Amino acid sequence: MKLTTDRIIDAGMTAFAEVGYQALSMRQVAERLDVHAGSLYYHVRNKGALLQLMADRVARQAYDDGTAALAALPEDADWPARVEAQASTLRESIKRHPGGAILLADSPKVLSSGALSVMERLLQTLADAGVPDPHRIIGADALLSYVTGFVLQEQSESDTPDIDAATFADLGERFPLTIASASQHGPDETFAQSIRLLCAGIDGLRAGGQE
Repeated sequence: MKLTTDRIIDAGMTAFAEVGYQALSMRQVAERLDVHAGSLYYHVRNKGALLQLMADRVARQAYDDGTAALAALPEDADWPARVEAQASTLRESIKRHPGGAILLADSPKVLSSGALSVMERLLQTLADAGVPDPHRIIGADALLSYVTGFVLQEQSESDTPDIDAATFADLGERFPLTIASASQHGPDETFAQSIRLLCAGIDGLRAGGQE
């Protein structure tokens, strides 16, 4: 099969999911494609460029999904609904890629145009809502950081320890508020309510016109 940039990205995504950021190498990618590592450099100049392409793929798919979600909203949807649509589709998009949250979190550093598009649209949504300029970038960054952090937890492969009834009861006595709130909502509802809470905070700055 002909070696292409897309095939190299596919192999890179697979290797990244297994070995992580630091351990990923062009040699591992070449082995997955059954080619010599040197042949990769005709298409991708180095590991940094490959990571940029991988991050861009994840972000562009997220951007396209967000476009579809926004188009499905009623014409009179308010700005928090538009923010939630973007955040929710971003979460679902990066969840489809093992290690996708790490790639997205790192994408601004590698100047992924896809990630910049995601940020630009979110900033425009907040600008259209009247969020003051000094708070706009902080609000958008907080929203995107929350999404990537939430998915990082969802994609964590750490085993959940088995806790017997006595231990759970002891934890409930020592940390009653935390334990009681931990089981109130599933991940989807927790995510949605968290995005709404962040929007409410941003709305306070918008409504107050704080500079």
